[in-house]
Amino acid sequence: MQLLLAGLFACGCVSLVDAVPWPIAESYINPAVECSQSANPGACRHRRDSWKTEYNAAIAGKYQEQRNVAICLSTGCDKAIQSDKILGCAWRMVIAKSGHTELDDTDAMNLKVFCGADYITQTDRRVAETQARAMAMMIGK
Repeated sequence: MQLLLAGLFACGCVSLVDAVPWPIAESYINPAVECSQSANPGACRHRRDSWKTEYNAAIAGKYQEQRNVAICLSTGCDKAIQSDKILGCAWRMVIAKSGHTELDDTDAMNLKVFCGADYITQTDRRVAETQARAMAMMIGK
């Protein structure tokens, strides 16, 4: 079986990108919190209402939506989204290496903050780097 899979990967008949689909957007919604429990219920509801559209645009390579997804994964966006600091950092890395013409100084600053030692461990950063490489390939950047 391993030889068959190795052969399929080698010939380009299948790829890891095809083998590992993106998680569905709804899987990131924070089920433990109702927006009424958030410090800003309106912002929480808005983020949840727009999450699927933004997430799908982010995985399609859209710059601003990638930034929005990154910040929500890093911070939870008023408890609307399940925070995942490693994945948030990985998105920052994808953005930094994307070649988007819209890149600016805030992207470099956010990479430094949300992938920095004060926010995640060095081990977590290495995990984020691995995830970012896989994500960039899936996006096609």
